[in-house]
Amino acid sequence: MTLSPQRRGPGDPCYQLVDGAIWKTSLLPSGPVTARIVTSSRTTVDCEAWGAGAPEFLDRLPALLGVDDDATGFAPEEPTIAVAHRRVPHLRLGRTNQVLEALVPAVLEQRVAGKDAFRAWRLLVTKFGSPAPGPAPERMRVPPPADVWRRIPSWEFHLANVDPGRARTLVGCAQRADALERLSKRPSEDARTALMTLPGVGIWTAAEVAQRAWGDADALSVGDYHLSNVVGSTLLGHRIDDEEMLVLLEPLRPHRFRAVRLLEVSGLARNPRFGARMAIPNLRAL
Repeated sequence: MTLSPQRRGPGDPCYQLVDGAIWKTSLLPSGPVTARIVTSSRTTVDCEAWGAGAPEFLDRLPALLGVDDDATGFAPEEPTIAVAHRRVPHLRLGRTNQVLEALVPAVLEQRVAGKDAFRAWRLLVTKFGSPAPGPAPERMRVPPPADVWRRIPSWEFHLANVDPGRARTLVGCAQRADALERLSKRPSEDARTALMTLPGVGIWTAAEVAQRAWGDADALSVGDYHLSNVVGSTLLGHRIDDEEMLVLLEPLRPHRFRAVRLLEVSGLARNPRFGARMAIPNLRAL
């Protein structure tokens, strides 16, 4: 539950589940790393890591597992959220402090179906990333560094079904990678505001990054295609829009994302389907 937000679809080349173990790759300042993470008891997690970035990854592991997550003051009165909290009291929000690694896939997920975005992430990382160090599962890769992201030709984005707008945003973010990583030293709300000064990065993208890179318990993904409907259907029994969702969740500040995440992992979230799914545009045919 804590680590699954780091996964970008079932075919993510940077995150795989094999025989109960989580395999994760990352590109840290000290170098690439492959880690195998497994729960060995109710209160113990074992981790092995390979690659130049292994010592740094192990130092960061407690934060990734949510040791620094602070739920002080979170005592929801809304009945459904209270039930979710009782059902999953052990949920923690982890943080990677890896801004670009959270930002690139978030940009790819802007305004498109998740399936299409996950495919683009898989294709681009597989082609431009590096082999995972150690005994990693087949097809695992380490994400590319910023200088590789910003040099990817436009036709490669096109082949991955990434439109020019998202491609420009991604390359622009990669060009500011050093400054982006320094945002981890700032309060999360300030860092989110700074992210939104980048062309093509809005409130939804900034929230998606803050949830993963900084474990921001209040980073609500306003503008998400499904979120307001899920919140409304689960808590009120009918669909609502973003403005109504913000009013509904305001009493939970600064734990609005925590509340939404609890609804998801507790199994209480509802999202009734109305009509056919949105079609995925095939940009490669243009």
